[in-house]
Amino acid sequence: MLFNEIYSSYFNVVADVLSRACEGRLGENDINEIIEKKAFGESVLNIPRALNNQEWKLLTKDGETPLLSPPTMPLTTLQKQWLKALLSDPRIKLFNPSTKGLEDVEPLYRQEWLEYFDRYSDGDDYESEQYIENFRLILQAFREYRRITVKFKSHRGRRNYRVCIPYRLEYSSKDDKFRLIVICDGRGTNESLTVNLSRLKAVKLLGHYPSVEYRPPEPKTRELTVELVNERNCLERFMLHFSHLEKEAEKIDNMHYRIKLKYDRDDETEILIRIISFGAKVKVTSPERFIKLIKERLNKQTQLGACATVIQPHSDVAQGL
Repeated sequence: MLFNEIYSSYFNVVADVLSRACEGRLGENDINEIIEKKAFGESVLNIPRALNNQEWKLLTKDGETPLLSPPTMPLTTLQKQWLKALLSDPRIKLFNPSTKGLEDVEPLYRQEWLEYFDRYSDGDDYESEQYIENFRLILQAFREYRRITVKFKSHRGRRNYRVCIPYRLEYSSKDDKFRLIVICDGRGTNESLTVNLSRLKAVKLLGHYPSVEYRPPEPKTRELTVELVNERNCLERFMLHFSHLEKEAEKIDNMHYRIKLKYDRDDETEILIRIISFGAKVKVTSPERFIKLIKERLNKQTQLGACATVIQPHSDVAQGL
């Protein structure tokens, strides 16, 4: 909401119109075409009239403009402060963006002012030189269509070496981790492999691969259905929480909704935790396999809670621990 009135659609539409006029290629119907592409429907009633009647003294009756050069839209101080704040995020620094023009700008906020309460505290080390180097080599491989070799340790501590084609980089806000999805050579199938970037020990660029050799991995999507009680704004929170997923929503009555979610099977644990966080307001109705996972998770949490109750701070057991 910081910029909703700065350089609004009116500014962008008129700037495009004037740019064409400066180049001498503004046709009779161009104004309406630009408005249809870049503005709201009702703008067709306002902008052409204001320009043609010279209410805005920017165009002459023959479609020319007194401007000597196309209009530019320099960043406002507020926008520069916002960008400076974003560029201080260590995750954005991984992409090595330019900070030219922002050297003397004070950020709108600082990273140390933010406190996250809805994600794990063992996120990736974005300041690690090895991590930054691996990340940027992977980006280079994406841009140049090159194979890579990756050395990494599995979650079981086993060392692995793969020659592969990078397919996608993903970020989990819940885990605060990046992960790389690759298509490995010599596996005989089009299966993909997912590796947390924090587990990568080394990345090496190889040669380019022909586009005909590149095939997206076979989809690994799963689906679940939930019934939701829309109390305490639960529907809006749920839709926002899973905004990145493909979904279908069906209204049962004024208070109840049925929602189908599609998700990557590699994200199942994260989806499970998120669903449970909504408590009794959200009930999973299918599939049975996912319902079983929820029951197992809740039973495990109940057992951990019981253990915490039994082991009191001054008990003999606690002292023995």
